[in-house]
Amino acid sequence: MNGPEIPDFSNAVRLTGWQWIGVGVFTVSLIFGATPVWERVERFYPDPDYRMPYDLSNDYWLYERCSRLAAIHSDTVLVGDSVVWGQYVTREQTLSHYLNEQAHEEQFANLGLDGAHPLALAGLLEHYAGGVTGRNVILQCNPLWMSSPKTDLQVDEDVPFNHTRLVPQFYPPIPAYKLTREKVSSRIGIVVEQHNSFSGWTTHLQQVYYDRTDIPTWTLDHPYDNPFAAVTRGLPPTEDKLHHEPISWTKRGIEKQDIEWVDPETSLQWHAFQQAVEILERRGNRVFVLVGPFNEHMLTDESLQRHQKVKLAIETWLQEKNVPYLAPAPLPSELYADASHPLSEGYEILARQVFEGLPWKK
Repeated sequence: MNGPEIPDFSNAVRLTGWQWIGVGVFTVSLIFGATPVWERVERFYPDPDYRMPYDLSNDYWLYERCSRLAAIHSDTVLVGDSVVWGQYVTREQTLSHYLNEQAHEEQFANLGLDGAHPLALAGLLEHYAGGVTGRNVILQCNPLWMSSPKTDLQVDEDVPFNHTRLVPQFYPPIPAYKLTREKVSSRIGIVVEQHNSFSGWTTHLQQVYYDRTDIPTWTLDHPYDNPFAAVTRGLPPTEDKLHHEPISWTKRGIEKQDIEWVDPETSLQWHAFQQAVEILERRGNRVFVLVGPFNEHMLTDESLQRHQKVKLAIETWLQEKNVPYLAPAPLPSELYADASHPLSEGYEILARQVFEGLPWKK
């Protein structure tokens, strides 16, 4: 008897309609349920001097978690680049640590991130620091990022820079961030990650447990290891080691620099910093800006004059927007490790000045 013709399928397993619905329900449950479950599994209790592990500077899912906890348990959070993080000091010599000493209690949390230039900082605050709401925030403004058209990312050439996953991927365009480096499909994936915690969580797993590579690559590099056993290690401890020798810039042999500086009116980094202030204020935070501390001792006379104009433009805008700030005089020359990073004693002096200037302490 000739029956109905049955089509040939190359796959051995065919799902029914209800099975496809089951797969869809499982996928949706995984996307929306994995991250809160994982937060219960992965223990994370940051202590008062906690700072992001240096090797996990690109783990923004962990940063989001850290910022949320810091906002809950601390009166004030410090946000900025490696100057706030503490490039040349231990975690017990950072600005936040010395501010806690000034307060005689644990009030200040370190949310600094290495290499967080203002374009990246604005993206970090927008997408990964939503928990910082209705808090006191000390926001660091480092003029170093406006020191040249290249550091300002306004040159029309492909310039390597930190935290490309935090900057705008399509608009506004960044001249130094070319499509030749990140394809359109990759940039779309980055945008999805910025708005979806599940994508950030998978990146977190790669960063923490799989040597900052994707799992297929990791399995090729570790053919005899159980990939599921890797996640039992837990988070690494808080960063507590020195990454650079704590000596002054003069002992390093750094000579005076003739830095050209860019006009704040055309600066991409300065406009991004303004956006960072607006993001924080829009969420009901009380913002206090720390301008610098920049090592003016290492500038030539001509460069120092140009720097003073940039600094004046920053202060003028802060005054117009009624944003309280501190633009401290330069620290003693020997207390700088380079153009903008203080050594331990410099942080201690700076902490006293910042603490005295905080408007919510008066």
